[in-house]
Amino acid sequence: MKIRKISYDQINESLYEYNHYSGLKAYVFPKKGFYKKFAAFGTNYGSVDSEFVIPGEAVSTKVPDGIAHFLEHKLFEQKDGNVMEKYSAMGASPNAYTSFTQTVYWFTCTEKFHEGFNLLLNYVQNPYITEESVEREKGIIGQEIQMYQDDPNWRVYFNLLNSFFVDHPTKKDIAGTIESISHINKDTLYQCFHNFYHPSNMVLIAGGDIDYEEVFESVDKHIESQIPREMIERIYPKEPNEIRTNYVEQTMEVSIPIFYMGYKDKFRDRKNSRLLEDEGKDLLARDVAMKIILEMVFGKGSSIYNLLYNQGLIDNSFGYDYTIEKDYGYSMIGGESFSPEKVRDIISEEIRKLREGGFSDIDFAITKKMLKGRFVRSLNSVEKPCRGFMNNYFKGVNVFDYYTMYENIDFELTKEVFLDHFDESMMALSVVKGR
Repeated sequence: MKIRKISYDQINESLYEYNHYSGLKAYVFPKKGFYKKFAAFGTNYGSVDSEFVIPGEAVSTKVPDGIAHFLEHKLFEQKDGNVMEKYSAMGASPNAYTSFTQTVYWFTCTEKFHEGFNLLLNYVQNPYITEESVEREKGIIGQEIQMYQDDPNWRVYFNLLNSFFVDHPTKKDIAGTIESISHINKDTLYQCFHNFYHPSNMVLIAGGDIDYEEVFESVDKHIESQIPREMIERIYPKEPNEIRTNYVEQTMEVSIPIFYMGYKDKFRDRKNSRLLEDEGKDLLARDVAMKIILEMVFGKGSSIYNLLYNQGLIDNSFGYDYTIEKDYGYSMIGGESFSPEKVRDIISEEIRKLREGGFSDIDFAITKKMLKGRFVRSLNSVEKPCRGFMNNYFKGVNVFDYYTMYENIDFELTKEVFLDHFDESMMALSVVKGR
């Protein structure tokens, strides 16, 4: 068994890496003396992967929207009982999620870690799916879909994505629609499982006061002897450098209007990016630059925040975020406001001023130092770094490299990212108002 220790001396942390012969990569994040333990098993497969070319085939395969999320649900139902109940019996807390780009299964515990870890390896790699259980699950997921349709915060978010994206499947709800899931059957679920849940398309991370050699021995014992598979070709429509619409409004049962506004990243050939050392470093640099920018421009110490807050246009629900993946990215700024359009207009005007006059290099240095410190504090945990590792891994980004990027990113590069991203032609506003 060949194990590699990766040391991050600047932050006094380390990772142990094991490359299983199936192509699976497994990692252990040791935290001596920590009470909590965490493990996650994830696949590079999300809701946007509804069209793909199976290795060895000449034509593409299309599957119904929502199937990745549906498959996540089905893996918890095993022939010998429900996985949730098994974890509950051992005092552990399990869960899973499907995002646009990945599906992740995880659990936390304080005791019986290896029992829980072995269960994780087994149920994620051994589906038990029958046509009867699929039909039953359609009703359950249909209710979940309807619940999200009735959730104002969910709707304002997906309405913004629909305003951003012309063709890219990111604009579609992760769970699909009641109509799309009606076409899912046992065979399509197994087809997606066998193509996307191969170990070479997956990653494991475990953290806590645990023995890394025992973890890797469990991997050897429970992961099948398979050879790495050829990469699946995923097919996405080419997204234009424009937004579909700059405003969308929906009426629902809300007492105060909810809004999200934001900017869609321009699509580009990242091979021509000035940032590029490799694709992962390019994404990491842009993500760190945007984190600094959003904190400077919209944080509670910023002039924009105080201008909006002092006029009573925003409250403590106001927040901001940035999402970046290999082929798309977008920012979101929002919360509750009785005048969302006025908030948008003020922000747009202030962004125009910043584009003309620039922001302060002193504010940049202060914000960079603050966010770097916040990142270091997040490492005083088991779960946060492991979750961050999983969220970034399939983008080619190592979460522990954020510290080095915060150290090295410069003012000029951050200004370049700001001017590139905050383009008014790529801005949209989504509002949910009361009836």
